[in-house]
Amino acid sequence: MEKENVPQHDSNLSKKNLKELVYATDENGNYTTALSTGWEPKAIALSNAIDEIKERAEEARLRVQIGEISPICYYMELNKMDLTILAGYVEMWKWRVKRHFNPAIFAKLSDKILQKYADAFEISIAELKNIKTD
Repeated sequence: MEKENVPQHDSNLSKKNLKELVYATDENGNYTTALSTGWEPKAIALSNAIDEIKERAEEARLRVQIGEISPICYYMELNKMDLTILAGYVEMWKWRVKRHFNPAIFAKLSDKILQKYADAFEISIAELKNIKTD
């Protein structure tokens, strides 16, 4: 793609003044770099992925409210993490983190362990224990 033809589509990136570095050819046919705000297919895919993450977080929030799972699951989804990533942040085995998804186990966690989760999610222990219900 030629440098002057690098796509500049309005997307989630452009709304945050973010640009992506792409390779293009200059007027002499040599490869160079250019900045792009994205193009439509990528913007659609990114938007769909963000919508899916929001849906999973909302589903997790509802499951926390009815007592099926602990708030750790909700914040994990909200922060775009999976079990492996979260276990790495809190420096625990995955099976142990998964065990903390149980509301009864979560209720018994020490402040030291809760603080690890709070730090991973960049929130307070109080926020971790009481998710917003609105």
